[in-house]
Amino acid sequence: MIQHLTIPRGPIDLAADLHLPNSTRSTHEAASLPAVVLSTPGSSVKEQIGANYASRLAARGIAALVFDPAHQGRSGGAPRDLEDPYRRGEDISYAIDTLTTVPGIDPERIGVLGVCAGGGYAVHTARTDHRIKAVGTVVPVDIGTAFRGFQPNGAASALDHLADARIEESRSGEPARVNWLPDTLEEAAAVGLTDIDTIQAITYYRTERGGNAHSTNRRLSRSDSLLLGYDAYHLVDQLMTQPLQVVLAGRTGNTGSYESGMRLWKLAPNPVDLMVVDGAGHYEMYDEPEYVDAAVDRLVDFYSNNL
Repeated sequence: MIQHLTIPRGPIDLAADLHLPNSTRSTHEAASLPAVVLSTPGSSVKEQIGANYASRLAARGIAALVFDPAHQGRSGGAPRDLEDPYRRGEDISYAIDTLTTVPGIDPERIGVLGVCAGGGYAVHTARTDHRIKAVGTVVPVDIGTAFRGFQPNGAASALDHLADARIEESRSGEPARVNWLPDTLEEAAAVGLTDIDTIQAITYYRTERGGNAHSTNRRLSRSDSLLLGYDAYHLVDQLMTQPLQVVLAGRTGNTGSYESGMRLWKLAPNPVDLMVVDGAGHYEMYDEPEYVDAAVDRLVDFYSNNL
């Protein structure tokens, strides 16, 4: 069962779906349920990866809230397509604000589950929002480290170019946007992108397999300055005292999620369980039933023991 919710976030609202156990006709009739807030990958909307995990958690007795980030999907916020890592973390806290007011949800039993960049956002938020009692991650990525690694001439040089571009943008009044991914496999091939992770990302996000009309595949260029200066794991070793579950894809690739997940595991003060899903690639952890089901089985045990 899905309840559509609106999350007040200052002057704007976030669009959200609350997935509830099938035996629960409404939260008014529910017992006091544990709940998990989903933090989704960059560019993703709530009907995609978040729904794949939220629906499975709900089927196993854990309420799961997934939402569109501010400035994206069906949520409010201008300019559109902004990927602000700090606001992404704040979104999670606003989602918890709303979740704690929902009848039938136990406000003392709320966890978070972050996937890909959403894993980094979830961790960064949990450091200082201790309403979060347990932190689960699947193929977590510190998007700041990832973006800095993508710059052929270094992050500082990239920031110089972004500064010049922002000046021109201010003069023209037209905000620039870039693609997260090539829109088609043909576009990827034309620029020489043939690695398995890029191909799987495109076949998930840009085809009927996982594509959604509200996921634009566009990122406001000014986002990149924020991303380049971001560290999702800053002070984790001192502040994130909650129990941690890390789920990684066994086939390492160019996403860096395996390395990021292992770094998180070593930094965290209270690591509880580390799972490596043999044979899975990063993007196969988004929707391949064999791999997602295996991850959810482990996550349910983790949340059941820690919420």
